[in-house]
Amino acid sequence: MNYDYHYGNQYYNYYYPTGLKTTEYQILAKEQSQNVQPGMEYLMKPRPIFDNVNYKGSGKLKGKVAIITGGDSGLGRAAAVAFAKEGAKLVIPYYNEHRDAMETKQYIESLGGECIVMAGDIADKNFCKKIVEVALNNFGHIDILVNNAGVQFQQDELGDISDEQFDRTMKVNIYGMFYLTREVLPHLKAGSSIINLSSVTTFYGDPQLIDYVTTKGAIVGFTRALARNLALKNIRVNAIAPGFFWTPLQPACWVKEKIPSLGSNAAMARGAMPYELAPTFVFLASDDSSYVTGQVIHNNGGEVMG
Repeated sequence: MNYDYHYGNQYYNYYYPTGLKTTEYQILAKEQSQNVQPGMEYLMKPRPIFDNVNYKGSGKLKGKVAIITGGDSGLGRAAAVAFAKEGAKLVIPYYNEHRDAMETKQYIESLGGECIVMAGDIADKNFCKKIVEVALNNFGHIDILVNNAGVQFQQDELGDISDEQFDRTMKVNIYGMFYLTREVLPHLKAGSSIINLSSVTTFYGDPQLIDYVTTKGAIVGFTRALARNLALKNIRVNAIAPGFFWTPLQPACWVKEKIPSLGSNAAMARGAMPYELAPTFVFLASDDSSYVTGQVIHNNGGEVMG
């Protein structure tokens, strides 16, 4: 696959709720938008970079089976590719991004990995049951669950958030995570890992993502409570709170004029590509994090510190 990826240099003078003022910023993408949630990766320009070709697996996940929701694209795709390089077998539930899902499956298989993709809605608990059934029927066990799938919608005011939008955001981001974790849990054993996706927005409160931030904050609470609940069973539960990464969720959420400035309040003065988060997924999924549970790892370029 070929990617037309590059940085450009632009100057801004914005002030952000985090108190950071960025004067120089490296643009990842020009103005663009998609009228669909959670977005299509194949339509993005430039295409996100999901694989670091210099990353060589060392068998850290050999023999493991991982479920990665939303693994068809974005951060989920980057995690899936890195897991495959480390020897994991993959089950990837996705919503309706069929082309992205097939690209991911083909890429993983080109690496010699095994990957099953399944279309459906994780807000439906019956689909969550089916995911677990497919994983067990094909691979016999489950070792890793990555609750990555989510939706977000930009709205300027609380009153602009419709009942339908609020309900959808809650159902996908919270109910889906809860349903699938509940279905997977009886099949996990000592040494298994659950990884949940929160967001940097939880820690500064993005004013245009009120319902989304609400769900991502709930994910932090869920992670900490479940981690304590499962600690003596040696099942680890952690979360990642990414900053701005160039994924389909961005053009699907924001007005096109906002795209060039996304990530400009990070101390590193840039956003990031999905492959930059992949090693964090591997760390939390593998025995490298055997004494890590209930934590939130912040990969945000210094957007929020402490």
